[in-house]
Amino acid sequence: MGSTSIPCLWITFSLHLCCFMNTGKAQNAKEVILLDSKAQQTELEWISSPPGGWEEISGLDENYTPIRTYQVCQVMEPNQNNWLRTSWIEKGDAQRIFVELKFTLRDCNSLPGVVGTCKETFNLYYQETDSEVGRNIRENQYVKIDTIAADESFTQGDLGERKMKLNTEVRIIGPLSRRGFYLAFQDVGACIALVSVKVYYKKCWSIIENLATFPDTVTGSEFSSLVEVEGMCVSDAEEEADNSPKMHCSAEGEWLVPIGKCICKAGFHQKGDACERECSYIHLALSSLYTVLIGGITFSILCYTPIFSIEKYYSAPNIVLIRGNRKLIGKQKMCLIQM
Repeated sequence: MGSTSIPCLWITFSLHLCCFMNTGKAQNAKEVILLDSKAQQTELEWISSPPGGWEEISGLDENYTPIRTYQVCQVMEPNQNNWLRTSWIEKGDAQRIFVELKFTLRDCNSLPGVVGTCKETFNLYYQETDSEVGRNIRENQYVKIDTIAADESFTQGDLGERKMKLNTEVRIIGPLSRRGFYLAFQDVGACIALVSVKVYYKKCWSIIENLATFPDTVTGSEFSSLVEVEGMCVSDAEEEADNSPKMHCSAEGEWLVPIGKCICKAGFHQKGDACERECSYIHLALSSLYTVLIGGITFSILCYTPIFSIEKYYSAPNIVLIRGNRKLIGKQKMCLIQM
């Protein structure tokens, strides 16, 4: 296999000076990032085999932020087989992994003298392991995910106009059963700049619904998976009879329509996502009447009466009850009758 390659100036130039045209779609926010090459400012130091294939360079992304990227352009010789392997990626709780690739690819028709040797695709692989393995890439231990093609390739004319067509492709792997994995990229004779690699999984974030809390939940292993989650009632709430709260976490990290609910216990009412104690009178004999001071206004607490409509009452979050030299701080809201 020859080592003749197109000079890397076309890629380096494009990453530093060109305006990117992003043809992919933005991901939503329900992601747990396992690897993001754009976030690493130091060298990635991924494994490249054989020497002279993939090359790590510095560049700028579409927002002119410094990034580390990989490129390869071995298009002059046939039978290319250049591999690039990431560092080991620990998967955590994930079973289903998303791989987002951003890359540019040169149009073979815009390169002279490469008919029959220039390609416009590359291959994506993965290998599951329980720990890091050696630096040697054993091709037969990798599972092919897909052949990756560009929606848009660029030409010499695009370079002249200082614009670059940035492609975004997302692939899914899983279910995974080992502690972690490697990703690998196989070049078979293309001009590629691998601008960024992001690896993540999705989860449904914790939520309160119908007075029940549902914890962070990792999505299932299949595209159609629905993970059933039982909710826990918030403080001072209880499950409605024969109607316990449940929700389902979809594969896309979305909570689906809730089933069942919690209700506030007796003496409490719902306020937002919580239960609040009902406003009620304190039952006291007239001989032990307390005086209440709120904002300089004197109130008295009367004995209990269930007929709220015949009295004017007020509430305050913290109440100082004074009797002689004793002060008691009311921790709950109370109804007060102005005298």
